[in-house]
Amino acid sequence: MKHLLFAALCSLIAAPLAAQDFSEGSEARSWNLYAEVPARFTATVTDPLCELAGQCTPDCGGGRQQLVLLREADGAMVFPLKNGQPAFTGAAVELAPFCGQTVEVDGLMIDDPEIGAVNVYLVQRIRPEGGEWRRANQWTKDWATRHPEAAGDGPWFRRDPRVLSEIEREGYLGLGAEADAAFIADWF
Repeated sequence: MKHLLFAALCSLIAAPLAAQDFSEGSEARSWNLYAEVPARFTATVTDPLCELAGQCTPDCGGGRQQLVLLREADGAMVFPLKNGQPAFTGAAVELAPFCGQTVEVDGLMIDDPEIGAVNVYLVQRIRPEGGEWRRANQWTKDWATRHPEAAGDGPWFRRDPRVLSEIEREGYLGLGAEADAAFIADWF
C-alpha cells in the first residue's frame, strides 16, 4: 500500500512538469506542423554525446553534429532539429556559438509520443544571457560562405557540391544512372 501511495504522490509531483506550458511570451511563427506548439524557455546548449555518454568536447562538435538544449525548468533534453529558415537544417549552426552557455530560445515544440516525436524543437530566436534576441537564420549564409564556388540562383541544395557529388555517384533516385534513365523514360 505504501508503494502505491508513493507512486501516486510521485506522479502528482511530476505531472505539472510533464504538462508544463512554455508558450507564454513566445513570438514563434507557426509552420502549421502537426503537434506544434509555441515554446520559449531557458536552456543550456550542449552536446548530446557529452550528456548521454560522457564523450565531451570543448566546442560541442564545432557545429558539425546535433546539439541539444537542457531545459532549465525541468531538466528535459530538447532536440533542436531546425532553425527559422524554410529548409529543415541549421539548428547546430545557430546554437554552436553558445556551447556550454545558458540561452533563452523561442520557437516551436513538437511533442507527440504516438508519432515518436518527443521534445523536438524548431528554434526561431536565440538570446544569450544578458544579450539581445538573434534570429536563427544563419544557416544558408554560413553555407554560402563555405561554398563560394556554388554561387547562383535557386535553392542552395541544387548547387551544393556534396549533393551534386552524391547525385553523380548514385543518381537522383539513389539507384544509379540506369535506374534514373528508366524512370525518366517511363514517367516523362
